Amino acid sequence: MANVTFSSNRIKKDVTVYATAGDCSTLLALAKTHKMPVDFECENGECGSCALQVTILSGKEPMGVHLTEKEKSVLRLAGKITKKQIEECEITDLPPPWRLACQFIVRNEDILVKF
Repeated sequence: MANVTFSSNRIKKDVTVYATAGDCSTLLALAKTHKMPVDFECENGECGSCALQVTILSGKEPMGVHLTEKEKSVLRLAGKITKKQIEECEITDLPPPWRLACQFIVRNEDILVKF
């Protein structure tokens, strides 16, 4: 199980929910299930409206990360991540500071999600 903490000025206080390890649902699906007011439009990684900051809280080395090609393109065009950050992610398997909620699959690690 992973603890996912949602934090935003759009909610009264931070909310922590549990995500089942091995579930292939996206972070957006988890947010919708728990009625978190995360913005979204297309739900397929093309519009970028669901961009949010994800921070690993587990205190251990983050699990390998795989940005989809859509995420790379959309987050770069939105100015959320740089080409250099994308290259570093691919080399080091460390997560970038921004992700698309509709593309991010929650893993077995605690995260803080700011939106």
